[in-house]
Amino acid sequence: MNDPLSNVLSNLYNCERVGKKECVVKPASKVINAVLAIMRDKGYIGEVKVVEAGRGNLIEVNLLGRINKCGVIKPRFSFKKGDVEKYEKRYLPAKNFGIMIVSTPKGFMTHTESKEKGFGGRLISYVY
Repeated sequence: MNDPLSNVLSNLYNCERVGKKECVVKPASKVINAVLAIMRDKGYIGEVKVVEAGRGNLIEVNLLGRINKCGVIKPRFSFKKGDVEKYEKRYLPAKNFGIMIVSTPKGFMTHTESKEKGFGGRLISYVY
């Protein structure tokens, strides 16, 4: 397992495509929890619950059927505060449709929040 976040997002996408209502992903980490929290706040997934299962906790995610595509951005490109539009055109299908999750010095946020606050950072993933 080279990229746990990629595994989690592809597992979510596959469960969504099959039509499942719940998905159990492993392992749990701070980055994965932050990405899932942003997806939950934006309405792409339902409740996220961390289950203690000894070594490497599990995460139970309720699916709502709203994910068309999600994935990680590799390599994790860095961008300056006014530079995010170039990547928005590359990874999202249309303007103001979907989100890119970015890591900034003030934590994880969407690309629109980083534009509003004037932060640069690194691209982590996209969802639409």
